[in-house]
Amino acid sequence: MATGAGDHGEAAEVTVVDFWANGFGMRARIALRELGVPFRYVEEDLRVRERSELVLRMNPVHRSIPILIHAGRGPVCGSLNILEYIDEVWGMEKGAPLLPRDDPLQRAHARFWADFVDQKVFSTQTRFLKSRGEEKAAAGAELLDQLRRLEGVLGDRPFFAGDGFGFLDAVLVPFSSMFYGYEQHGGFDLERECPGLVRWVRRCRERDSVRAVLPDEVQMYELHKEWYGIE
Repeated sequence: MATGAGDHGEAAEVTVVDFWANGFGMRARIALRELGVPFRYVEEDLRVRERSELVLRMNPVHRSIPILIHAGRGPVCGSLNILEYIDEVWGMEKGAPLLPRDDPLQRAHARFWADFVDQKVFSTQTRFLKSRGEEKAAAGAELLDQLRRLEGVLGDRPFFAGDGFGFLDAVLVPFSSMFYGYEQHGGFDLERECPGLVRWVRRCRERDSVRAVLPDEVQMYELHKEWYGIE
């Protein structure tokens, strides 16, 4: 068990249940640090088959993490749902909302591409890592195409939200911890294939909130090799 964003008593008000290598949970931890919200971190080891009593009690429907518990009230589950909750509770208070308050179109745009990351990129990544032969080659090409699409959404802006770090940045940047794995596993050169996205990752990693949460890329790849039986 560890405490993030400062070791203060007020951290007990917010608890995040997660696993260090869980890209979905990294979103919540990055967002809380970005907004300067102290929190208590409880590690749930996903390498263990059985879920803990805490997870079973807090998320009996999906039995999954991340889980956010705020002020002892009912838990908030689902990484995108947690991000929106964090933004609604602390974003305006801190003067740095993750989603623009005055532009519903931009909010819808960010949510659309966040869903694209979860429904398309994640499933393609899983298929790419688990498959072999022609299926792997096809999945790798699809994964690169999806990353290029996201690079196009980013355009020439420093961050997806514009000049400031925002919702879609927090959604996608945890996936960058697998970029090394993509390259090792698929023989990609992401610097050549998606230079704008790679530059965006570097900008994100300059932020304390991101740097404190993203794990070592080699450790991430080694863990996924174990999970997916990659030779």
